[in-house]
Parts: sequence; C-alpha cells; structure tokens
Amino acid sequence: MSGLAQVLGEIENGIFPFRREYEDIHMNIEARLGELIGEAAKRLHTARSRNDQVATSFRLWMRDAVDEISSLLGDLQKTLQEKAAMHRATIMPGFTHLQVAQPVTLGLHLDAYVQMLARDLGRLQDARARMNECPLGAAALAGTSYPIDRAAVAKDLQFSRPVANTMDAVSSRDFALEILSVLAICGTHLSRLAEEIVLWSSAQFGFVSLSDSFSTGSSIMPQKRNPDAAELVRAKTGRLNGNLVNLLTVMKALPLAYNKDMQEDKSIIFESVDTIALCLKAMTGMIQSMSVNKDKMRAAAESGYATATELADWLVQEAGLPFREAHHVVGKIVKLASDKNVMLSDLQLAELQSVDARITENARKVLDVETALKRRELI
Repeated sequence: MSGLAQVLGEIENGIFPFRREYEDIHMNIEARLGELIGEAAKRLHTARSRNDQVATSFRLWMRDAVDEISSLLGDLQKTLQEKAAMHRATIMPGFTHLQVAQPVTLGLHLDAYVQMLARDLGRLQDARARMNECPLGAAALAGTSYPIDRAAVAKDLQFSRPVANTMDAVSSRDFALEILSVLAICGTHLSRLAEEIVLWSSAQFGFVSLSDSFSTGSSIMPQKRNPDAAELVRAKTGRLNGNLVNLLTVMKALPLAYNKDMQEDKSIIFESVDTIALCLKAMTGMIQSMSVNKDKMRAAAESGYATATELADWLVQEAGLPFREAHHVVGKIVKLASDKNVMLSDLQLAELQSVDARITENARKVLDVETALKRRELI
C-alpha cells in the first residue's frame, strides 16, 4: 500500500514519470510500482481488467461529483427560500403566455423554483443510489476464476453491493446517462429562471436589478447594464442537453460487452458536471445580490386587468352565476375599462352595474390586488 500511496502522491503533485512506451495509465502505474516495490507489482493486475477498473473508477468519481452538485443545489435552494421569505408579501403579476394573468407574490414565484430544484435533488439522489454498485471482479466481462470476495471489495469502497451481472458491470453506462439527464433537467430549470431574470432586469419590466458582479456595461452605451451571467446560464443549458444526446448516440448501437467507443463518456460527463456547477454558483450569487423593485412589481400587478378572474369568482360565489356566464360578464367589463383606459378598480359601481345589475359594492373590493391575494391565502 505504501508503494501505491507514493504513486498517488506523485500523480497529485504532477511529478509522476509518465512514459509513452506504456499504453495507458494502468500500465504506467504498474511499471512505476515495480520500480518502487519490485516483483510484487506484477501481481497488481490479478483478477482484474482495465474494463472493470475503469468502470469502478468512473462510478467513484461520479459519486463524488453527484455529492458536490447536490451540495450546490442545496445552496441555491436555501438562497431562493431566503429570498422568497423576504418577499412573501411582495405583490407581482403572475403570467401565462407572458401576459399578465393574476396577482401573485414574488415569494410564491420563487418558491416554484425551490420545488423544481427539490425534484432535481431527489432525482440526483435516486440516480446515485442506483449507480452505487461496484463493477470490480467482473474483469473483462466474464468474471474471474480467482477466489475473490466481490462483496468485501464493494464494502471497502463504500458501494452498496457488487454489480450483479459481470457483462453489465463493464458495458453499461446508463448510470452516466441518468446523471446527464438529471443535469439537463436541472439546467433547464436554471435556464427558465435565468430567462426571467433577463426579462425582469430589462427597462421594460424593471422588476429587479443585478449587482455589478453579475452584469456588465455596454462598450458604447453607458446607460446599459447587461445581465451577462443570466444569459450565460441560459446558454449553457445547450451544452448540458447536447452532452446527453452525445452519450446516447455513442451508446445506442454498441453490442455487449465493452467497446472503445465508451471512452468518450468521460469528457462528456466531466464537462456537464463542470457546467452545472458553474451555473449553480452563478445563479446562487445572482439571487443573493439581486435587488427587487417592489413598486414596479405592484404597479405591473395592478395593470393588465389581473383581478378580472376575482370578479368572475365573486359573481359565481356571491351572485350565483354559472362560471361561463360570469366569465362573459367580466369580459364585457374588461372591454369597458379598456375603452375608458382605466383599471378595473377605477370603474364606478354604476358603470359595473351597467353591465350586470347583480354587481354590488362588495364586488369592487375583490378588484384590489391585496384583497385578491388574501382571498387565495397567498399573503
């Protein structure tokens, strides 16, 4: 073990004497170990193949990578939860089709992403549990006649069990595909949030401002601050999606067992792990340092007739109208407000009753955005 420890130290310190006459890392290590401890090094490869060693090393590396990404996901979740708690009563418009739909709170909006990330974290942990099986002892593909204890080795390396089928142990990469899929889904969630930050930080919305650490100035327009970090998070989702398709394409027609094509898996997964880690760190920093313009958000919530549905619900609940009829009545009221270029709450009772006489003064109260939110227990 002391010889292998020295080899590891040399590799970590960048002083390992790699030699081209040895075809790969395995042969280089065995040769160097021979220089350090003598003939005993020639027994290193007993009951092993490069196939099961690589598969094991890859799973070990990916297990650590999943733990790192899980921690970063947790950091972003916590940051979003803290920001959501700060703005549990900050009124903003909810959108569908990017059109003002109904009033919501920023806390509710941000919590939607907390829930998405929770599912991402769950998928990562599920994938980790399935991945946590040890290929060692499968050798090239058919196992070994040497009396080894695969279960003991798996336990020493903190795997839950050996991979049951030796051919599957060396030839499967579905564990990598599963992780790539989870990272692509997570990247999609980050991209959606990034897109909203891009929109919200624009002059047309003005909902938020990004710190200088996550935005840049224009080279010729001094008034501009560009949301570069959010845009890059949005763009890098393409890498995550592409890497998933890349490995799917590599694996789609490979016969059992091992094929050299599978060597391509490493660079693909390494890039995806690096990419998602960078995106998670950037998004955490953006959310932490992002300032919110509450007045702009509230003003936007009060525009676009966002409380129209509340009035329709009032007509159903208080006046006894069928919802379809109530929907039709409120549609006329919205047109009236639009023709007069006023908000729904600006319409007088007489104007509302000119559309439907069953509307009372109490109905006007539900047109207030705070009242609408309290009716839905959102604040």
